[in-house]
Formats: sequence, structure tokens, C-alpha cells
Amino acid sequence: MKAFVYSQYGSPDVLRLQDIPRPTPQPGQVLVRVVASSVNPLDWHQMRADPFLVRLSNGLFKPKNPISIPGADVAGVVEAIGEGVTRFRPGDAVYGDAGGGGLAEYTCVKEKGLVHKPDNLTFEQAAAIPVAAITAWQALMLGGERLDGKRVLINGASGGIGTFAIQMAKALGAHVTAVCSTRNVELVRGLGADVVVDYTRENITKTSQRFNLILDNVGNFGIGDHHRLLTPDGVGAGVGFTSVVKLMGLALGGMWLGWRTKQKAAPMMANIKQADLEAINTLVKAGKVVPVIDRCYPFEQTPDALRYLETLRARGKVVVTVSAP
Repeated sequence: MKAFVYSQYGSPDVLRLQDIPRPTPQPGQVLVRVVASSVNPLDWHQMRADPFLVRLSNGLFKPKNPISIPGADVAGVVEAIGEGVTRFRPGDAVYGDAGGGGLAEYTCVKEKGLVHKPDNLTFEQAAAIPVAAITAWQALMLGGERLDGKRVLINGASGGIGTFAIQMAKALGAHVTAVCSTRNVELVRGLGADVVVDYTRENITKTSQRFNLILDNVGNFGIGDHHRLLTPDGVGAGVGFTSVVKLMGLALGGMWLGWRTKQKAAPMMANIKQADLEAINTLVKAGKVVPVIDRCYPFEQTPDALRYLETLRARGKVVVTVSAP
């Protein structure tokens, strides 16, 4: 099978299209013929080993795995199942989080990382969902399973996570304030945001408004911003990051904040859970959440997809079509 692989750290230029053996599903795994995948910041952070801490787990000077394949998000058709798999059978249309290896013609995914693809989604739309949508969902759940009447602030509202977060928060009953650039104001408003703040014209950190929940997808809110913007018992989640210093500042500052007040603020990383995927799938089936796709690249142009993602200008998700359905 063909796959995009890298054996050294660097820009998307290190990726090469290579023929490698097709994987065999192990117990509890599902072999998926990949129709579409999408790229996430995690892909280029790992590929570039940026921040440097990535090297502590993936390899100090070069990747431990000489055939590293990026791509966590996958959508496709079940080709075969491993021992013990009961929820899927060959021919099923599925999507989910492979944890890596998605930018290939075939990949193995844990059964618990997959759900059935709804008929009202294309494979490209389904591939846009897993990592970004689960991150948004789990961040919103920090505010409780119902957000009726609660005020939610989404910083970086036009990206992959933000576009899902707006729709989910509205579906859960929240009042949403979304921060984005001028060119994305109409997109964000169209997704249901109650208030849209253009950060080129207004500094949201200076507002007198207070929020029950903050989802910072950019990573430029410091602990002081969270403290000032949150209600006395509010929760702030830092998903994106602009620097390791800011990330550590939020982690350490959040500990201080929790000690001194009833507020909570901390960096957050998604933990893929099938129950969360199913909850998101229910919203998708009902038409309450629709993936926003900026661009869709053919498989051979995967490096270009990652280059575009690195510009930080993507509106919604960047998807790669790997094969025909």
C-alpha cells in the first residue's frame, strides 16, 4: 500500500510517498481502507518535533519509528477485523481516531476509536470530525453536560476546534461569544455565535463580560486573562498554545488559581473516548453539528495540506482524499 512517511524531523518536505506492507489487525483492532483523512496541528508538531519536548517521547535526534505515518483522523470502509471485535464488520463505513497512520491507503484502528459513519456525511466530512470535535466536546464538558444559559467564550473560533465548539455549545444551550479575525466574522456568525468579536478591532480581554467557560484555541490567554474573564466559579481550558512558556505558565498559574479561588484554568489535551464520539455522532446525525471544511487536497498533495495548515489561516478543517469510496 502507499503511505506518506517520514524518518527525520522537519517541515512537510521530509514526507515521502512510499510503498509499505499493508498492516494486519491485531486483537481489538479494525483494518480500515482509508477514503479520507484530515490533518491536525498535532501532525506537524510531531513531524517538526516542535516543541522540543516531543523528542522525549518520539525520539531525541530522529523518530524512533523509521516509518512514521502522520494522520490521526480517518474515515473509510472496514476491510477486516481482529479477534474480539464485535461492533464492526467488513464493508461498514466508519470514522474515528487512528492515533496516527491515517495518511495511508490502509490503517489499523482500535475498535473503541471508531463509530459508524452517518449516511448524511461524506467521507471527507466524517474525516474532519474526530480529533477537533472530541477536543471541543471534552472542553465544553468541563462546564457540565448542560450549558443552558451559561456564557461560553471561544477564542480562535474559526479553526477546526472552534467551528465545532460553537455548534456544540449552542446545541447544549449556551450563549456563545466567539473571537475571530475580520474575514471570518460571517462564517462564525453563521455557525450560531450570539456575539462575534473581531480581534483586530477589539481586545476581548478588556471586556467587562464574565464567562462560565472559556475555550482558548489560540493559547494567547494568560492566567491573568482567565482570572479576569471567568465568573467566580468559571472554568478555562487552554487547547492551543503559542509557546511552551505560555503553556507552562497556564499550567502553573492554574494551580495557583485553584488554590486561591474557585476558578479553574489549565491546558487540556483530548482523550479519545468512544462514548464521546457517539455523543458527537448523535449531534451530527441530527444536523446540529456540521463539519466545516476549508480545503480538500488529493492524496498526492498531502505535504501541501500540512503546509497550508501551518499557515494558521485555515477556516475549519483541512482534509485529504486518499481513495475513492
